[in-house]
Amino acid sequence: METGVPVGEVYLVGAGPGAADLLTLRALRLMQAVDVVVYDRLVGQGVLDLLPATVERIFVGKMRDRHVCPQAGINRLLVDLARAGKRVLRLKGGDPFIFGRGGEELESLAAAGIPFQVVPGVTAATGCAAYAGIPLTHREHAQTLVFVTGHTKDGEPDLDWPTLARPGQTLVVYMGIKALGSLCRRLIEHGLPATTPAALIENGTYDHQQVVSATLATLPARAPDPRLAGPTLIVVGAVVALGRQLGWFSGAGVPPGAALSDADGPAGLDGASLDGGAPGASG
Repeated sequence: METGVPVGEVYLVGAGPGAADLLTLRALRLMQAVDVVVYDRLVGQGVLDLLPATVERIFVGKMRDRHVCPQAGINRLLVDLARAGKRVLRLKGGDPFIFGRGGEELESLAAAGIPFQVVPGVTAATGCAAYAGIPLTHREHAQTLVFVTGHTKDGEPDLDWPTLARPGQTLVVYMGIKALGSLCRRLIEHGLPATTPAALIENGTYDHQQVVSATLATLPARAPDPRLAGPTLIVVGAVVALGRQLGWFSGAGVPPGAALSDADGPAGLDGASLDGGAPGASG
C-alpha cells in the first residue's frame, strides 16, 4: 500500500540471557538509534534501562498459556510500524534464531518487502551454563551438544527420544520445566542411566540465579513449582557434575550492566550507523 512515507527498517536483535553486560555492542548501538522497541518478557530490565527515554516501548511478551499478543499479531505489528517509516528494534531474549521465532517474523517482513537486519545474541544455553560453571562440551565427557524445546501442548514433549538418550552428549532443554518429570522418565526409558547428572538453571546470569543439580531420577522432586519458577533451562549429561568444581558465579560479582561504562553508553555512540553490519534484506 502506497502511503508516501519512506519505509522503515526492522532490526531483529538478541538481548542475551538476562544480564545487561552480556548484550552485544551492536545491539547496544541499535538500541540508541531506533524509534520504537518491540520486546519480549525474557528481555531483562537492565537491558531495557539502556534504552533512551525517547524510544517508544511496546511489550508483546508471552508466558506459559498466556500471550499478550499472538505471534500473528506481532508479525503484523512489525510490518505496520516499518510501513509507518519507523526504525524498529525487535528485541528478544537470548538469540532470536534459537527457539525465538525469529525466522517466522523475518518471513513476514520479507513477504511485505520490509528491509531487516539480524543481530545474534548470547543464547540461554551458553550463557546460563557458563554462569553455572557447566561446560556444555568436554573432550572427556561430551562430544555432541543438542538443543531442544520442551514446550508441549498436552504435557508430553514430542521428541526423538532414542537420539536424545545417546551417551557422550549434552542435552539442553529450553522451556521444559513444565514437562520435567515426563522428560526425565522418557530419557531413562530410552537408555540413559537414572544416575545421569542433570541440572536446572533458573533465572540464569541474574544475581538471583538458582542452580539445582541432581540426577535424572531425583531432579523432578527437587524442582521448583513450574507455576512459580522463573525462566528455567534444563541441562542433562556428565558435564553437569563439573559444575560443583567449576561454578564461579554467586550473584555477588559484577552486577548486571556494571561492565557497560559511560563511554559505552549514549555518549560513546556518536556516529553509530545502522548500516554498519550486514546489509538488510528485503522481500
